[in-house]
Amino acid sequence: MTAHTPLRSIDALVAQGLVVPARRAALDAVAGRYAVSVTPAIAALIDPSDAADPIARQFIPDAAELLTLPQEMADPIGDEAHSPVEGVVHRYPDRALLKLVHACPVYCRFCFRREMVGPGGASLAGEKLDAALAYLASRPEIWEVIMTGGDPFILSGRRVRDVAKRLAAIPHIKVTRWHTRVPVVDPERVTADYARALRVPGKASYIAIHANHPREFTPAARAAIARLADAGHVLLSQSVLLKGVNADVETLSALMRAFVENRVKPYYLHHPDLAPGTSHFRLSLAEGQALVKSLRGHLSGLCQPTYILDIPGGAGKIPVGPSFLSGCETPGAEARAEDRFGTQHSYPPV
Repeated sequence: MTAHTPLRSIDALVAQGLVVPARRAALDAVAGRYAVSVTPAIAALIDPSDAADPIARQFIPDAAELLTLPQEMADPIGDEAHSPVEGVVHRYPDRALLKLVHACPVYCRFCFRREMVGPGGASLAGEKLDAALAYLASRPEIWEVIMTGGDPFILSGRRVRDVAKRLAAIPHIKVTRWHTRVPVVDPERVTADYARALRVPGKASYIAIHANHPREFTPAARAAIARLADAGHVLLSQSVLLKGVNADVETLSALMRAFVENRVKPYYLHHPDLAPGTSHFRLSLAEGQALVKSLRGHLSGLCQPTYILDIPGGAGKIPVGPSFLSGCETPGAEARAEDRFGTQHSYPPV
């Protein structure tokens, strides 16, 4: 095994001291169901002596994953119901997902597509890619295309350039967006040349970077993110609110500040989806709202993400952040506005 080879089995995790041998049998059962991969960059961040290490919690298998609750489902956000052709999810009128690959450099233990992704998953290529792009070209209402997977950044620069060139030829597509974990989990992949390859000529280019803990912003990750920003991409954040990882005010604040310091605008903070075996990561919506509320007024407006719930079954995303205004539902009624200290203020009816 080289210094750059991901750890893809429980035996490999044991050999690296990231899993104690006594847990091997229980975790082999988890690995038999869900994919395992930990990159060297992530392995170096894990403190094996800390049973509550927030990086380990995201990437090291846990026997709790074998518990599937009745409300959990294989396709929690309903991708399949909105997939007109293989590789495309068209849930909203003006945008569509293009799922280019089904593999990732790491496998997050809370992944909402964990039943669909894994090593060996075929990428969207040949006639299947042709059909997906033909669908996008046939729908003039599609203004934005979001490249996802899996993680599209595991594709070669040649493949990325080919997709970019073909999207550039579709005139009604004006915005392209790539969703990725690579800049923080395998930052050496993001070379300056790769960052340029991601640009789709003539289109606005956005990249959504997924990170969940401020420790993920290593010097190498910061450099990779800088290469993307310097190549002209607008950078956005994606995070998941996770019990035992970032579900406290201090960690969440530090995470959002780390994004902004690295020219990444906080975008979505996801409530965990109802994926199988992920209940140990979920907190209540009320707890999540209280945490997000605590950010308002204490952190710069640049650091405020939108707290999002993806309605199970495919009905789409809705903002579920806390409200600071009440009493304005009745016409002519006086509203009550709550400031960052919790003090109520009256606001006259218009």
